[in-house]
Amino acid sequence: MSSISVCHLTSVHKDGDVRIFHKECVSLVEAGYRVSLIIPNTSTRIEKDVNIISFEAPKGNRLTRMTKTVNIVYKMAIEVNADIYHFHDPELLRIAKKLKRKGKIVVYDVHEDLPRQLLSKKYLKPIIRRTLSKFIEKYENKVSSKLDAVITATPFIRDRFLSINKNTIDVNNFPILKELLIDFPYEEKMENNICYVGGIEPTRGIKELVQSLESTNVKLLLAGSFSSIAFQEEVSQTPSWKQVNEMGFLTRKGVRDVYKQSKIGIVTLHPLPNYLDALAVKMFEYMAGGIPVIASNFQLWKTIIEDNDAGICVDPLKPKEISDAINYLISNPEKAKEMGENGKKMVIEKYNWDNEKKKLIDLYKRLEP
Repeated sequence: MSSISVCHLTSVHKDGDVRIFHKECVSLVEAGYRVSLIIPNTSTRIEKDVNIISFEAPKGNRLTRMTKTVNIVYKMAIEVNADIYHFHDPELLRIAKKLKRKGKIVVYDVHEDLPRQLLSKKYLKPIIRRTLSKFIEKYENKVSSKLDAVITATPFIRDRFLSINKNTIDVNNFPILKELLIDFPYEEKMENNICYVGGIEPTRGIKELVQSLESTNVKLLLAGSFSSIAFQEEVSQTPSWKQVNEMGFLTRKGVRDVYKQSKIGIVTLHPLPNYLDALAVKMFEYMAGGIPVIASNFQLWKTIIEDNDAGICVDPLKPKEISDAINYLISNPEKAKEMGENGKKMVIEKYNWDNEKKKLIDLYKRLEP
């Protein structure tokens, strides 16, 4: 094992986060690093040789989290005394500066394009959205320029940060092959099940998806947690809700079982600025599961899905387009099977974590003190 110690930090993410824990932390352990993960509201333990260090986050609002919780993360980070610190939340930029002043190697892992994401927050007045977006981008750029490296979850975000920090790479959230590659024969799927797996909120197209079911003869396996009780109640009032099997939050094994039961995977996010150039993790997981994908008709997604004949892209705001795509694939099982096989082939060859973790490890080797 390497003598280099690494500490991952998050004040926001939940225990078992796929990108942070299952992909990055575990891959670094496998590469020989000594890895710790500071994360709120779980149990302190060693899992898969990662030293998970937890704490109870103070109760309160977002401001409490950005002040008191972040201060706790910093205190615990100093106690770990790692060689490399790798943080995952924009609110930790404040302590990243402190860690740099202590002579530590600091890496910022940018999961989302926060300035563009803020522009999509409808609960904020337009002028507040624009002002906050500009302020956040300026601050994020200023701190990031002084860090040792920036890792981004997409090439689009990478290109933004490259002009700020030359040591920027993209490490995409592609599937772990050994977890999700499924060989279950498509033709043996007897039930007309389709699936959506992920966060359940208005901008992810859930309401339109449920509305589309009315013109189909399928059952939607809906796996994930609703963003609010109000939205859950709103969607459940839709007449076609009777065609939904609400499964709640599932383990990784549970997600795999959903893919085995499904003939189609759905990822019809709304055309918002922070989604248009995103790489939806579930899209690639569906492909790894050998099922055709119905996805939003974003230009980037069309090059992945339609150019590889792995599914159909639709207008996510039009339930009829979604239902037409569902009906086509259900009525043409041979074509659906072919699309599923095409998608799986692309994941095996290109869109997988084995390829991405090589970039992560190469970066770490360049950063070693």
